[in-house]
Amino acid sequence: MKLPVYLDNNATTPVDPRVLQEMLPYFSERFGNAASRTHSYGWEAEESVDIAREQIAGLIGAHPHEIVFTSGATEAVNLAIKGVFDNSGKERKHIITVCTEHKAVLDTCKHLERRGGTVTYLPVNANGLISLTDLENAVTDDTILIAVMYANNETGVIQPVREIAAIAKKYQIPFLSDATQAVGKIPVNVQNEGIDLLTISAHKLYGPKGVGALYVRKKNPAIALTAQIDGGGHERNMRSGTLNVPGIVGLGWACEIAGAELTRESKRVATLRNAFEVELLMLQDIEVNGEEARRLPHCTNISFGQVDGEKLIFEAGSDLAFSRSSACTSATLEPSYVLKAMGFSDERIHNSFRFSFGRFSTEEDVAHAVSVISRIVKQHRHERNLGHHPVV
Repeated sequence: MKLPVYLDNNATTPVDPRVLQEMLPYFSERFGNAASRTHSYGWEAEESVDIAREQIAGLIGAHPHEIVFTSGATEAVNLAIKGVFDNSGKERKHIITVCTEHKAVLDTCKHLERRGGTVTYLPVNANGLISLTDLENAVTDDTILIAVMYANNETGVIQPVREIAAIAKKYQIPFLSDATQAVGKIPVNVQNEGIDLLTISAHKLYGPKGVGALYVRKKNPAIALTAQIDGGGHERNMRSGTLNVPGIVGLGWACEIAGAELTRESKRVATLRNAFEVELLMLQDIEVNGEEARRLPHCTNISFGQVDGEKLIFEAGSDLAFSRSSACTSATLEPSYVLKAMGFSDERIHNSFRFSFGRFSTEEDVAHAVSVISRIVKQHRHERNLGHHPVV
């Protein structure tokens, strides 16, 4: 067992050695530019990129030509939302999203509001789920996009994607789902679920950082986007720039491996996650945030009563690596906006933490994590009972 035990796989995952092995030749031996059409170095790179498109498309039920490579999910989100916005004309500028979306979505929407757009931010209930009635009531004649994430990065709560897609289709509105946390962890099929735009990030599924993809539906209906990066017309004029061939190869193989192992692996990590929750719940005054909703199998968000959250994460630091909320907001001291939207008190939010298991997590890791956290929680509560109240 390696210390500290890594329980922050929602933030990022290590590159699978099998993925790394496939990537390595493209840094030195097969270093061609995929846009070089006059010699074998370029042809070889282009072929490898095409194979990666097939691997990614195969994982999500898409056609390879519907895959657009980006630098990651944040760029993919920006291309999707701004691309639809800029392509919609001057009159229709309304977007519907959710207050618990990733900052990549929320900040992009805020940017478009400054450009004259209007955005409806749907609320969520105590389990982090939107109301389908609220969604349908928010639709107007000016609505150009519905953007609802597949699964939340802090709680793992999965939204009713098929039902959302049905509403979008009813009103002929494109539906974007940020599936960064879901792809490779649970079955995701853009055709069966009616998703028009979908984002992927390699480093969330054991691939490299700095590469991602956007699925863009090509028919029934075809989704048109205005490019956000100009300069060469790469990726069928949707995203110019020399392709990151090693990263793309890595993303492709990460998707290939995830698809092959998905059923077995999702059951395995769910067993680890469930055992972790059961053991900690025995401490009493422990709550699992979003527990009553369908969740990703590897993720849990837990609040600890009668505990100083700051001290808990500090004291566990040499033994465990976990997080308070999402990686994108960990530099701030503000309470989690996701948990706040779910209606929780500041104290509960302050004492809530995300634990996300992964491909390399073991039963030994779980046992160690339970032991460390239980010891700290019991110590904090003992100090409270003695009157030594830690500052919260």
